[in-house]
Amino acid sequence: MKKIRIRKSDKVVVLTGAGISAESGIKTFRDNNGLWEEQAVEDVATPAAFQRDPLMVWRFYKERLAQLQDVKPNPAHFALARLESYCQDFVLITQNVDGLHQAAGSKNVWQMHGALDQAVCTACCGKFSSSQIDLTEPLPRCPECAGNLRPDIVWFGEMPYFLDEIQKALQQADYFLAIGTSGLVYPAAQFMQIAKYCRAKTICVNLEDPQNMIYADYFFSGRSGEILPELVAEWTQ
Repeated sequence: MKKIRIRKSDKVVVLTGAGISAESGIKTFRDNNGLWEEQAVEDVATPAAFQRDPLMVWRFYKERLAQLQDVKPNPAHFALARLESYCQDFVLITQNVDGLHQAAGSKNVWQMHGALDQAVCTACCGKFSSSQIDLTEPLPRCPECAGNLRPDIVWFGEMPYFLDEIQKALQQADYFLAIGTSGLVYPAAQFMQIAKYCRAKTICVNLEDPQNMIYADYFFSGRSGEILPELVAEWTQ
């Protein structure tokens, strides 16, 4: 296999999934029984669920937000932050909502599924960090218009963020890296295929073969926190 050598001038696009956060102790969004933290997805992660019982949905997300106080970035997060500091043109797309990439020092992060530490107003569409709202309220209110706030999470049936920007980045990429992703969840599962068709070199790091493995030029099997730091050092030397 030809050795990978990423130049400072290369445009690098990275996609991360639940696997990288799992290594920090965060449970994956959905287990094999269709549950998230023992809750049915349709009860906590759909617009209909919020309309039906906003108090229960907010209670669930507040618990998830509180859990973030006990988790920290792992070596894979820090390795990607180092890769960003090396590259002149770098974007990190993540399916995760935990903010661990930013905590590790990554700056150009596109959270396509939203952010657990943010809320959006259902009335004025304003966005607010968790520090700007009163999370002691059972149903937090917008600090601008007093409308109902909802977690800034892209729920099932909703459109992910940054899709236009992602499409452009994939078309221009020299390297595309998929870290800790199953290749099952669309539209993210298509990103490696798009990048490869646009002549990017595609790299996958995962515990097991992803469903879209056919589009990977290079595959490295293992825990990203264990192997990614050495890989990044090798690719950029």
